[in-house]
Parts: sequence; structure tokens; C-alpha cells
Amino acid sequence: MRILLLSILGLLTLASCSRQEPMEALIDRVFTVAEQQYTNMDTRLTEKTLPRTLSAEGEFVPSNIYWWCSGFYPGSLWYIYEYTRNDAVKALAEKNTLKLDSIQYVTRDHDVGFQLNCSYGNAFRLTGNEAYKQVLYQGAKSLSTRFQPTAGVIRSWDFVRKGCDWKFPVIIDNMMNLELLLSMSKAYADDSLQNIACTHANTTILNHFRDDYSTYHLVDYDPETGEVRGKQTVQGFSDNSSWSRGQAWALYSYTMMFRLTGYQNYLLQAGHIADMLLRRLPADGIPYWDFDAPVEEHSYRDASAAAIMASAFIELSRYIPGTEAKESYLAMAEKQLRTLASKEYLAEPDTNGNFLLKHSVGALPDKSEVDVPLTYADYYFLEALLRYKNLQK
Repeated sequence: MRILLLSILGLLTLASCSRQEPMEALIDRVFTVAEQQYTNMDTRLTEKTLPRTLSAEGEFVPSNIYWWCSGFYPGSLWYIYEYTRNDAVKALAEKNTLKLDSIQYVTRDHDVGFQLNCSYGNAFRLTGNEAYKQVLYQGAKSLSTRFQPTAGVIRSWDFVRKGCDWKFPVIIDNMMNLELLLSMSKAYADDSLQNIACTHANTTILNHFRDDYSTYHLVDYDPETGEVRGKQTVQGFSDNSSWSRGQAWALYSYTMMFRLTGYQNYLLQAGHIADMLLRRLPADGIPYWDFDAPVEEHSYRDASAAAIMASAFIELSRYIPGTEAKESYLAMAEKQLRTLASKEYLAEPDTNGNFLLKHSVGALPDKSEVDVPLTYADYYFLEALLRYKNLQK
């Protein structure tokens, strides 16, 4: 009898697995929704605005071009065009990319990389238009002016948060902007940009990471001596906690650093971060907003962190030696993508303010953008799906 029951359970398990949606169909389903949502979203915008989120009351919230997330909407349109080859989507991508032209001259913050690399970077990659590349190079030079040689890092914020005494704050998010420097260093044979990027990345390895390869959010430096003045986690649960999106930025950025430099220390760092995340992620792959915050029935998940991680896990699987690690990273990425593509996270067409994903968290301690859609969640979700699809080629 026991053997018979086990056989029946085995057949039921096989049947359940056979009913799982093929990833190819899942990717096509999501991009079908994305094309509709993001085309309609353009009707909510003016010549000077881009999407940001929804308010607590469910109202669409736009941003001006200088908001740090301004490049994600045109970037997502470029990804949708890459998948669909719909010329109408390409026209929207071009129109919304050009809104950001003046960002190339901004020197007052570190977000130029986010803003330009996602928009103009994808535009240049998909069209080869040299005018896009020129904007990217000017943006990289603007970003490089924030580098402080003594501290060996690029300054993130020029403001000082109330109750803090920062002199030269650097956040882990800043690592993501190094892609602009490295790509333009290669494009224009400008070694100074790569030197800045690698120095910043190396300094960050020394000072941002704990022994378990989790990362602080912010490290404050003395710009005159280069000494570390303090470490904290501004958008997380506590100074010593592991804010989920910060961990995602770390995984993604050191994988990117290896891709663009070939330096093994970056691959090693990315692998350590990935292994730490595999040990700590929930069963469905979607992290709570902070890995160390108390988990209660209504604790917030962060879809944006999951999307960033999924994209990074997929890319890292291409470089990491060893079959077991490669399979583990891909398995987690697929789990995350399947969860994000479920009804719990993926919006129905013509809902959610025309954003794709629900349930992201911007800055919970500030009660800002909590359990709402965010443009960067959508961007990295689409990127991850394209990367997964391209693995099969």
C-alpha cells in the first residue's frame, strides 16, 4: 500500500511539474502586458515629465527629468522594443530618451549613470546612433568630477540628512553608475574613467562589506584623509541591517564590474554576495524590504530588489565557474521571475497606473513609496527576462 501511495504521489508531482508554464511562454506573456502598459503610460506624461510611482491613494505620480529614476521608463521602452520590434514602441523610446539630454551636464549628484545608461545606453546599443554615444560620454565626464582621489570614491549625496554630520557620503547604489564610466572608457579609450571606476569599486569592497558579504547602505569618508567616519543603513531597518535593495545593487554591480573589466576580484566578490543571498532569500525568492527586519504577517516584500537580483543572478551564471553554482543562481532567478510574473505581483492591463509590478518599497523609514509600483522594478524585471531568453541562444 505504501509503495502504491508513493507512486501516486510521484505521478501527481510529475503532473504538477508538467503544468508549469514554460519560461518562453511566461516571457512572451509579460512582454505582451508590458507593451500595452508602457504604451498607454506615455499618455500620462508631458514633454518634461516621466513616470515615478502611484500615491497612497492610487494616483499617478510623475517626476521631472532630474529625479534619479528618470531613465528607467525610456530604458524599459527600449527593452520592450528589443523584444517586440514594434516601431511605435521604438518611437516612444526615442521621444522619452531625448527628454534627458540635459542630464549629461549634471554634476551635482551621482545618478547620471542610472539616468543615462538605462536610456541613452540602451538606445545606443540597439541603434548604433553616434549621437547617443556622445551624450553618454559627456555624462560620464560629468559623473567623474565627483571623484575624490584621497578617499578613492565618487561622492553620492551633496545634502546632509537631519541628525547626521556626513562629510563625503557614499552609498552602495553608487556602484551601479560605474557602468557608464566603464562603457565610455572602452568606447573612447579614456583610461581615466576606468581608473576612477575601479578605484571606487575597490574602495567599496574594503569599506562597505561585512564579514558575511552583506553591505552597509552608506559609508561616510573624510575627504581630506580618506578615513572612514561612519557606516549606516539609511533606507533599511537599522544601521547594521541588510537592506534588501542595497544587497541587490551590490550583486548586480560587481557582476557588471567583472563583465566590463575581466578582473577576477570582482567575480569573486559577486559570487560571495550571491551565495549570501541564496542562504537568506525566502522560499518564493522575493526578499522582505530588509533581511534583518522582524517578519510579521504584513511585512513588506520588495519586488524591485527581487528583479535586480534576478537579472544579476542570470548574468553571474554565465561567468561563475562550477556547474553547481551556475545552476543554483539560475534556479533562484527563475523562481524570482515566476513569482514576479504571478498574479500577486504582475499587474493586470490598464491597472496599477500602467506600471508592470506591484509591491515594491522605496524608503520605508521615511514612509516614502511603500508597497507601490516603481519604475526600476519594471526595468530590471524586463532586463532579467531578456537575459533569461538570451541564455537559450
